[in-house]
Amino acid sequence: MREKSQLTTLCYIEKDGKYLMLHRVKKEKDVNKDKWIGIGGHFEEGESPEECLLREAKEETGLTLLSWQFRGIVTFIADGWPTEYMCLYTADAFEGELRECSEGTLEWVKKEELDKLNLWEGDRIFFGLLAENRPFFSLKLRYEGDHLAEWSLDGERKKG
Repeated sequence: MREKSQLTTLCYIEKDGKYLMLHRVKKEKDVNKDKWIGIGGHFEEGESPEECLLREAKEETGLTLLSWQFRGIVTFIADGWPTEYMCLYTADAFEGELRECSEGTLEWVKKEELDKLNLWEGDRIFFGLLAENRPFFSLKLRYEGDHLAEWSLDGERKKG
């Protein structure tokens, strides 16, 4: 089996003031187990970020994205894991019927209720950036276990 790419996509599909969230509860060995995340995954050989985004959206939700925006790049660093570079998207138009996902439960969640979910700490940062409609950004997150130890936004360091 080929090693997984360290390039990934993550997308938050928007509808009626809600994001489509994936509650990762179906896989036993899952770094995201019990967390709520967007949809997406690892690039396959030769894919562009948009090709990966569209394929993953279709595989995980059954939906075909019609309109999306590349919002930022997120660099994840965590002990015991290779560095991951994630292309962050939002999408606001799609077609098709939502179907069951093999990786977890899909649910539309009101944006103002995201804080109530079991999220990664860094995800709360990029939800804030998305909410303020910040132009394209580069966010670096360094985790120690589940704890966000430090982060930087567009090269400016912050503490966890």
